[in-house]
Parts: sequence; C-alpha cells; structure tokens
Amino acid sequence: MSSLERWNLWITTILVVVTGVALFGVKYLMAPSEPWAVINHPIQPWLLKAHIIVSPFMIFAVGMITVRHIWQHYRGGLARGRHTGMVTALVTVPMILTGYFIQVMTSMGWIKAMAIAHIVLGTVYALGLSAHQVAIQRQQPRDIRHEPPRPHRLRRRPVTGRTGRADPPAVPR
Repeated sequence: MSSLERWNLWITTILVVVTGVALFGVKYLMAPSEPWAVINHPIQPWLLKAHIIVSPFMIFAVGMITVRHIWQHYRGGLARGRHTGMVTALVTVPMILTGYFIQVMTSMGWIKAMAIAHIVLGTVYALGLSAHQVAIQRQQPRDIRHEPPRPHRLRRRPVTGRTGRADPPAVPR
C-alpha cells in the first residue's frame, strides 16, 4: 500500500469515526432540552450531514486499497496482520450497506435495526483497523520499521520513434 493510500484511508476513517461518535453522543446520550424537541442538540443535524458527506471518501479509500492490498495479501497468504485485516475487511461492506439503509428505510423498526447494526459494525471496523495497524507494527522486525518505502515497480517500455519500433542501441564510434 502506498503512503498516499495509507494516509487517505486513515484520514477519512478518523473523520468518519469522529463524526460518528459525536453523532452517537448527541443523539443517544444527550437529553433534549425541551420535551417535544425533534433533535437533542442544535449541532446534531450538522454532525449527521458531516458523517454522510465524509463517508463516501472513506469508501473510496477502502476501494483504492482493495485490489493492491486486501486481495493481494489474502491470495498470497500473508500471515502478518491477517486476522485483524480479515475482520476489518469483512465488516466493511455490511457497515457501508447499513449506513445507506438507514437513509432509505421508512419503517421505524427497520431504521432502529439498521442503526444498531451500523453502530456495532462501525465500532468493529474502527477497532479492527486500529488493531490491524498495531499487529503489523508489532510483527515487523525493528530494522525494517523505519525503512523508506520501496519505489513503485513499473515495467518500462522502450522509447519508440515514428515507425513504432524501439530505437536501436547506440553504437560507440
């Protein structure tokens, strides 16, 4: 995983977790100031909007690492961080789906069920990703933890001229 992908995943995940935890606190842990209030705090709609706006960026970040990191390490049988990575990867799709279902369901029973599932899966995702990072850091040898990233390996094609064929090697005179 490149450093851009890593930073993208962590920044978006932190933003989603912060907005989600704040929304949970405001919605479920605070009492409304008036008995007939629809919201518990004036910031509650803003937190919900922020959570909904930031979430697709996290989904994009997870999508960026799916092929080159998650799938590659799963198929290759990499043991380092495998359990925490698998738990995190497996709860990601249901977490995303329950988040979208909360927005489109009309029955209060289903909305409550999706909200509970989304909160539980989101918590497992956040804890799993954190545990995955800890597991990777613990299992790496100390001498390669601070090693600079390897350059990206691209297959270089020969430079072609007008004819479409590769330029011949230079002949010394």
